[in-house]
Amino acid sequence: MLSQLTVKNLAVVERLDLSFEPGMSTVTGETGAGKSILLQALGLALGVRADSNLVRHGKDKADISAAFALEHNKTVQDFLSEHSLEDEGECILRRVITSDGRSKAFINGNSVPLSTVRDVGDLLLDIHGQNEHQLLLRPDQQMKLLDGFAQLEADKQALNEVVKAHKTLSEKVNNLLNNQDIIEQQQALYLHQVEELNEAMLDQDELNTIEANFKTSANSQAINEKTSSVLNQLESEAGANAQLLTLSSQLSEALEMDDRLQVGVELLSSAQVQTQEAVYELTQYLSRLSTDEQSAQEMEERISELYSLGRKHQCQIEELITVRDQLTVKLEDIGGGANSIDEMNSQLEVFAKQYQNKAQKFSKARNAKADELSRLVTEAMQVLGMPGSEFKVGLNEKPDGVHLNGHESIEFLVTTNMGQAFKPLKKVASGGELSRISLAISVVSSDSEYTPTLIFDEVDVGISGAVAEVVGRKLQELAKNYQIICITHLAQVAAFGHQHLRVSKVQNTQGAQTTVEQLEDEQRVDEVARILGGATVTDKARVAAAEMIASSRV
Repeated sequence: MLSQLTVKNLAVVERLDLSFEPGMSTVTGETGAGKSILLQALGLALGVRADSNLVRHGKDKADISAAFALEHNKTVQDFLSEHSLEDEGECILRRVITSDGRSKAFINGNSVPLSTVRDVGDLLLDIHGQNEHQLLLRPDQQMKLLDGFAQLEADKQALNEVVKAHKTLSEKVNNLLNNQDIIEQQQALYLHQVEELNEAMLDQDELNTIEANFKTSANSQAINEKTSSVLNQLESEAGANAQLLTLSSQLSEALEMDDRLQVGVELLSSAQVQTQEAVYELTQYLSRLSTDEQSAQEMEERISELYSLGRKHQCQIEELITVRDQLTVKLEDIGGGANSIDEMNSQLEVFAKQYQNKAQKFSKARNAKADELSRLVTEAMQVLGMPGSEFKVGLNEKPDGVHLNGHESIEFLVTTNMGQAFKPLKKVASGGELSRISLAISVVSSDSEYTPTLIFDEVDVGISGAVAEVVGRKLQELAKNYQIICITHLAQVAAFGHQHLRVSKVQNTQGAQTTVEQLEDEQRVDEVARILGGATVTDKARVAAAEMIASSRV
């Protein structure tokens, strides 16, 4: 729900700090006081286009912030989490508009594109009023509202999963058919490459070691010479091994005279043992070292072949087997030819049958609920002071095929005078009528409403008396489930609010300035009395206002 609205330097507003409560808030004020500034500020916070003329005269920028509590709004919480914008159960939308026409938008302190603000705004608040954006007029939202009323959202999701699977496979078949020449060329290339790699008799152990083996083979003569020289120096009569033996023996004799030489004797003995191990290891190495020039040449030819394949496939030679396996998979994917297309066409038929079965059941349930919704909204419109009006949910059959959301498109239709033809809701001429129709639909479908905060702008235009009281009671009824903010000029509607805000405009040396204040009990009686009786508030008007407020709480 909307919890706070802060406005700075917007048109006739220098500063506003408003707190909103759950339930129904009514907004009143004299004509021209600036009640529409609240809608304008909220619209800007929710991402509508901005105009530099909105910045208060003499100021550099306008700044609007709207805070929403999300304690029970998992949809918005998930949206913010997906976009890394979450902030502990709160959503703060902020808009800054500079006097040179530039605009910036923020969500929970993070700069975001205006489109993101609009997306989250559609989940938070809907304005039902004259010349304002209205989700109710959008075909996708009309479908969502009907299917929510009919409790068909889960069935629609299952249906659309089949549609998406059909579309994906259909695109694959069309791609194969439209690119057959290219595919055949690609198939021939993959086949040649796989055969070439198979002919190379690749072995992973060889690929992992051949470079090191080739390096050794190419330098075997030099390695042999250096290793043999070291071995000779270790094994000669005056070599390191013999010297260590002699030194170890001499120190052992001295040990018999001073046992503090024990560590030195052990170290010399260990060094001699290590030297003897080195002699053994080097001897074994030389016995395994091949100096066969023919073997080295064969290895050079082999590594040249592998390097050539690596360059061709842009990989290291250790990766050639992986490349071969990947090419084999690609070849299998496109190698089915006509058989593969036939199999996919058979699967498409299966998906189409699944779609038809689901869509037919879906259409039957949707048609039944469309009739029920039409009847209930029509009845509500009569109660709301629109005699002779009728509402109808139009279901327009789509062409044969597999379609997202089922066989039909949805359009809300209305006639406001008996005997006249139905017209799309978006073409209803009167803003007041449109607002009351919106109210009727919202009340009837309150269990499936898609935003937690609804704003109604002068839904009472053109009505009075008993009908106005019905409108107020309907709004109060809707406020049991949703936060309602109603801008009204009728006392009968204003009396039903749980919270009452009064808009006033004053003139001072800095020009016109609009303020908004929350009214306490006595102030509220005076305001309702003012609406009833005009500029001069009489005791009789106060009594009537107090009775009206008291009766609204019954």
